[in-house]
Amino acid sequence: MRMFALEAGLHIEQTGLPGVLILQPRRFGDERGFFSEVWNRATLQAHGIDIDFVQDNHSLSRDAGVVRGLHFQAPPHAQDKLVRVGVGRVFDVAVDARVGSPTFGHWLGVELSAENGRQLLIPKGFLHGFVTREPNSELLYKCSDFHAPACDGAVYFADPDLGIDWGIDPTTAILSARDRAAQRFANFKSPFSYEARG
Repeated sequence: MRMFALEAGLHIEQTGLPGVLILQPRRFGDERGFFSEVWNRATLQAHGIDIDFVQDNHSLSRDAGVVRGLHFQAPPHAQDKLVRVGVGRVFDVAVDARVGSPTFGHWLGVELSAENGRQLLIPKGFLHGFVTREPNSELLYKCSDFHAPACDGAVYFADPDLGIDWGIDPTTAILSARDRAAQRFANFKSPFSYEARG
């Protein structure tokens, strides 16, 4: 991975999944705590990240070992997401679901926490999920389209074809009924396609 600095005190790290980025906003601290500018449209636009976020979501998971995902929202309401943690610690996962992508079916996992302040930018065409590492973890994320229940979908988090290392025994994961019954990746008819950029 390579890292470069932006003038506004934001670091962006490329990952092995093209388009998925790790953002590290700068924190200005003193004896009281810290201040951090966690999102600035102009700063991101100046560096080629031009996303019109329209909805903010806030998720609380009361126990460690809660898994939410792997979720997606299909076109015409596909979502870019910018994910961070306000309280606690999670392992956040993106899976490339773009048919024709050279990294189709590959995954990336990043620890996000209130302490480290990292953010994960997940473009349209990726599945998203996370597992909580601490009780009472709160995930905050921006979305580029509104929630559209008719476009919602999920893939089973512990599918062996994906081989995601969640850092827990999958049989102990705390899941919703929906996520427990999610489809397998082999049966997933992805609505996303890959567009190579020259």
